Amino acid sequence: MAEDAPGRDRMSTIKLDQAERIIDAIIARGATLDCRPLSVIVVEPGCKVKAFKKEDGSSMIRFEMAYGKAYAALALGRSSKLVHQRADERPIFMRYLIAASGEQIFPEGGGLLIRDGDGEVIGAVGVTGDTEDRDEELAAFGIRAAGLKTDEDCAGMGRHVGLRATK
Repeated sequence: MAEDAPGRDRMSTIKLDQAERIIDAIIARGATLDCRPLSVIVVEPGCKVKAFKKEDGSSMIRFEMAYGKAYAALALGRSSKLVHQRADERPIFMRYLIAASGEQIFPEGGGLLIRDGDGEVIGAVGVTGDTEDRDEELAAFGIRAAGLKTDEDCAGMGRHVGLRATK
């Protein structure tokens, strides 16, 4: 981490140009794959919006859906698709987490953590508009297109970057 002052670490955060590269790569790839209209958000740690784009033809509340997927990834430290799986396995626990988040967690695939080269979380991306699996695939594509890493890319880094061997 970057040093802010002696003895104090400053959290790294995604830069605007990186966020825009992620979003543009996802939208371009979605067009190549003939996906339905996409909406894509990139947020900083703390889930503050860095950038958002909604393709023409996207339906209502796509911002909220994309945001909820990114929020889920940041809040639980895993992809929103894994959050969805946990919701199926432990519905009472997940209902509590959703309520505790002020209804901001959206447990559907398409939200991934964004990591820098050292494996540090610098933000999250949320993609919505196509299938859950395609949204997740596009999120990973965009992260890598911007020269950044996904949890999968950092799997060998272990606990010091917040990853466990099990999902």
